[in-house]
Amino acid sequence: MPSDIDLRDQRRQAIVQLLREVSPASQGEIGDLLKEKGFAATQSSISRDLRDLGVWRRGGRYILPADSAADDSEAAELEEVAVFLRGVQAAGPHLIVVRTVVGAAQTVAVAIDSAGWQEAVGTIAGDDTIFIATADPAGQETTLRRLEQLLHER
Repeated sequence: MPSDIDLRDQRRQAIVQLLREVSPASQGEIGDLLKEKGFAATQSSISRDLRDLGVWRRGGRYILPADSAADDSEAAELEEVAVFLRGVQAAGPHLIVVRTVVGAAQTVAVAIDSAGWQEAVGTIAGDDTIFIATADPAGQETTLRRLEQLLHER
């Protein structure tokens, strides 16, 4: 019998496949499509799966982040989520506050984490705010510069 983790991973693979094939408009639609494929999932588990997969909504549809097999996928993913940025500012010598549109902070934080910026030690995301911790003030400056560039290129 498969473990809960195995079932979760299989469900997430099915979600990725659905998003590539169908581009569903709601979590309810995702749930219905998963049910057709033999997966039982609650709305909260679907929401968690979407968040953990780095999925975001654009134009009323759920969209996968940039394909990780593509060249410069981290940069492409950051460029994709830059449309959600609203502002960035330093807070002390080791912290950056990033403002996003409502509901996009976790998606942007996943993109930042995936980018592998060495100076960014970690992120914490709420609904429309991200805190980025840096190891030192120089890392904060580098991260601020990167984020401001993304903000102005969108």
